[in-house]
Amino acid sequence: MAPYILVVEDEDALATLLQYNLEKDGYRVALAGDGEEALVTVDEKLPDLIVLDWMLPKVSGIEVCRRLRGRAETRNVPIVMLTARGEETDRVRGLDTGADDYIVKPFSTTELSARIRAVLRRIRPGLADDRIRQGDIVIDRVAHRVKRGGREVHLGPTEFRLLDYLMQHPGRVFSREQLLDAVWGSDVYVEARTVDVHIGRLRKALNVDDEADPIRTVRSAGYALDIEA
Repeated sequence: MAPYILVVEDEDALATLLQYNLEKDGYRVALAGDGEEALVTVDEKLPDLIVLDWMLPKVSGIEVCRRLRGRAETRNVPIVMLTARGEETDRVRGLDTGADDYIVKPFSTTELSARIRAVLRRIRPGLADDRIRQGDIVIDRVAHRVKRGGREVHLGPTEFRLLDYLMQHPGRVFSREQLLDAVWGSDVYVEARTVDVHIGRLRKALNVDDEADPIRTVRSAGYALDIEA
């Protein structure tokens, strides 16, 4: 699945331009026009990366960054900060607050795209690479193949997307609703229990010959992929 990027920018023309160019690069994009909206949007659906303007109404970008870094569920979300403040002290403050990169306005959309790719490769390689590995499980996104311990694992399209998403976030617990939104899409109505059915199919395909089950069920919470399993 294409990485999901949240662009937080209060200048409508710039936000629209960024959305157009990022979607052209293959990303899924959501927009927020102020700091409060950004925090609500992150709570509704965790982005894979945030492009965050410093100067925002209601809650500043630097404060949004600080709050996200202070919460366990958002601590590791990559943040690329945009700002007109080009002084070294401002850049240092932004990076010290938790930004992963810092771009001074005006900038080219080509530069921003390159910075985003670099941050994803560095911080979230599972999103940028065609092949990702967790433990003895390997996904090849180009060939659409999965192997465990060198054994071919045959998965349907939904189980493949489900495993891919869990492998992007090892150890993190996702509710059924979060998995439905990420794997099936927010515009598709599917019963939450459908997730259980596909998790069962995924487990059956992954676990043979008494192999340890890498998928952990968390009662009343959801599912996680345990990399130590």
